[in-house]
Amino acid sequence: MSTEQVTSTSEVGAAKQVSSHPLSPLTAAEITRSAYLIKGLYPPKTNLQFKAITLEEPEKAQLVPYLEAEHHGRRVPKIDRKAFVCYYIRNTDKFHEAVINLTHSEVENHVRLGPNIHSPGDGPEILLVEKIALADKGVQAEIAKLQLPEGTVVIIDPWIYGSDGIDDDKRMFQCFMYMRDPMNPSEADSNHYALPLAISPVVDTEQWKVIRIDFLPTGADNSIKETTPYKVLPPNEYIPEHQELRTDMKPLNVIQPEGASFTATKTGETGELIEWQKWSFRVGFNQREGTVLYDVRYDGRSLFYRLSLSDMNIPYADPRPPFNRKAAFDLGDAGAGVMANNLKLGCDCLGSIHYLSAVLSNDKGEPEPMENVVCVHEQDAGIGWKHTNYRTGRAAVVRNRELVVQTIITVSNYEYILAFMFNQAGDVIYEVRATGILSTQPIDEGVEVPWGTVVHPGVLATHHQHIFSLRVDPAIDGHNNRLVYDEAHAMPRSALNPQGTGYVVTETVIDESCGIDIDYDANRTFKIQNAGVRNPINGKPVGYKIHAPAFQKMLADPHSFHHKRAEFADHNLYVTRYRDGELYAGGKYTNQSRGGAGVRSWALRRDPVRDADLVVWIAFGINHIPRVEDFPVMPCEVIKVVLRPVNFFDRNPALDVPPSHQAFNKSTLVGEQHLQGAAEAVVGEKGEVCCSSKL
Repeated sequence: MSTEQVTSTSEVGAAKQVSSHPLSPLTAAEITRSAYLIKGLYPPKTNLQFKAITLEEPEKAQLVPYLEAEHHGRRVPKIDRKAFVCYYIRNTDKFHEAVINLTHSEVENHVRLGPNIHSPGDGPEILLVEKIALADKGVQAEIAKLQLPEGTVVIIDPWIYGSDGIDDDKRMFQCFMYMRDPMNPSEADSNHYALPLAISPVVDTEQWKVIRIDFLPTGADNSIKETTPYKVLPPNEYIPEHQELRTDMKPLNVIQPEGASFTATKTGETGELIEWQKWSFRVGFNQREGTVLYDVRYDGRSLFYRLSLSDMNIPYADPRPPFNRKAAFDLGDAGAGVMANNLKLGCDCLGSIHYLSAVLSNDKGEPEPMENVVCVHEQDAGIGWKHTNYRTGRAAVVRNRELVVQTIITVSNYEYILAFMFNQAGDVIYEVRATGILSTQPIDEGVEVPWGTVVHPGVLATHHQHIFSLRVDPAIDGHNNRLVYDEAHAMPRSALNPQGTGYVVTETVIDESCGIDIDYDANRTFKIQNAGVRNPINGKPVGYKIHAPAFQKMLADPHSFHHKRAEFADHNLYVTRYRDGELYAGGKYTNQSRGGAGVRSWALRRDPVRDADLVVWIAFGINHIPRVEDFPVMPCEVIKVVLRPVNFFDRNPALDVPPSHQAFNKSTLVGEQHLQGAAEAVVGEKGEVCCSSKL
């Protein structure tokens, strides 16, 4: 394995830096200024707990003319820089949000939010919850009853409390407890998820104390037991020093002797413009969504105004309390940006790598540098297209190269590898790789339950769904777009179709905002079109179609809190009319939410969406029924959504990719030339036809 770090724009292409862009993330100075203006609203020494200080994106009505002027070389209009801020008065339930006009150094909007609206967690807060739970006398008394070996290290995993409508108005954390291998307690990377405990304290975030201790059911029903001495079970480690590693792997090097084929141009301190193989787009990064792409174009033609992973929900299947509340919104409850990994050279990305760093904010309102949170690199993705003329034996073949914009987030036990990918045939791919460690709970010896899998002695991994929502704000050759779907249906027998073999494809236009599902039996395929721009070959509207994998939608009852809160999880796709600020499919604040503030609610407005400025929300995911092979660490589960051109180009856009050959690829040729006999007819001068055969 070999990599090369691209450390400056000169190594990837255009070595230039231009002034800041309206879509560039906030700078450290802007974060500091925003916090200062908020603090100025209160008496000195008021202790504020900041939850987010991030870019308040310009209104679309302002930004679209700016982008058009920018692309046509005209003078761009002035747009004020703004910041969005949400914060608490520390140790209270007084949660506020504000919009700061940084250009004019003023607070433009400032409100205290109402009941049952809670902020996400943050790093210092999570650490404080762990300390409070472990220091609690009641928790310590329960640990003592376990009679663990001397030196055993006990671990706390704080979880967002969730919602069930029972005494859950206050903002709380549910703590799940584990321990390291008692025989090796000094190993900080020991897999504590292999040794779960049945003690589960609940911490109140206003009083900052344990308000009760729940005890986990460990049998086949919902009964609980008193804490008794713990029977020490064997560990199950994932780190390499505990494995007998293979010795027959030979090096596989990814080498780009002339460097990368993309260019990265800094726009101010924080913005980045990426250009590659006719593609261009801007990269943003924020606390909640992590990577956001703006103004995505191919060969100068507009495709997408904004692309992001909008939300995800992970509801668990165990119906017993407290597990019945276990339904994480990893973006809304924590944040893909704040959980992003520092991507180490040589491990997470290969080849000539360009890293993007970010600046977020901490709980004190200070800038928080986030190094190497996005990596940009190229990868070979197999054959792009090929044809062998069997008559001559000549093969024309090109490799499919992809540009990857990748980030990796760690959400306590779980990892998500999130990547936007672009290829030379005009596809945009969003890929999720789910890995990491299962969230586990204790189970009695010899017990089986239908809502989970025993993956290790005394360890139950509960079934759970991973449901994602990809937000697609299209601009297919402009912003007046429509959503349609094609279906394939058999033709009835007739004089035209006497053998019953024919079938036709019909197209339906969606007129109003709604949620809608894929019908796989009818090959229902959704397309985003611009009816005002027609393909020069067939006269059809230019567009992009959506390839989304089949997945089982939200299984929780429609009247459950799980279902009410995850508003994107009940349909394959939602379409809404664009409104500024509607960015998150599950609503702006998902922590202990009640529903009613996300994409399902917006779709119920029944806004007109035909030939309008619309937004498409694509749901996809997996129902994870754990296997023993998923423990102690899970092999990557890969899911992809593809946005693919349909009647957008006048031919295969990858025809101009240079052919693949040995001198370029440095491959080892194994195989034989494909050549078989053929017959052909040649038309003579007088129109006569002569036949011949050849090898």
